[in-house]
Amino acid sequence: MAEQQLGVVESEFAAVSVSVDTDANGPRLRIEDLRGGRVAYLDALQLEALAWLPAERLTAILDPTAGRWRE
Repeated sequence: MAEQQLGVVESEFAAVSVSVDTDANGPRLRIEDLRGGRVAYLDALQLEALAWLPAERLTAILDPTAGRWRE
């Protein structure tokens, strides 16, 4: 696995490991939830969309009851 570790970002609410993965067709950001072990990959288009997303649109995404804690 070709991966460049960037670091760990954490707060009282979350802890994630962030790295750049180069195994796919192009580089992408690899984000691992250190508490739950779930991994997500974001390509340049997805990261750009996050940069342009208005802060109020993130509210639904940040609500942990919307998906994270559901069985």
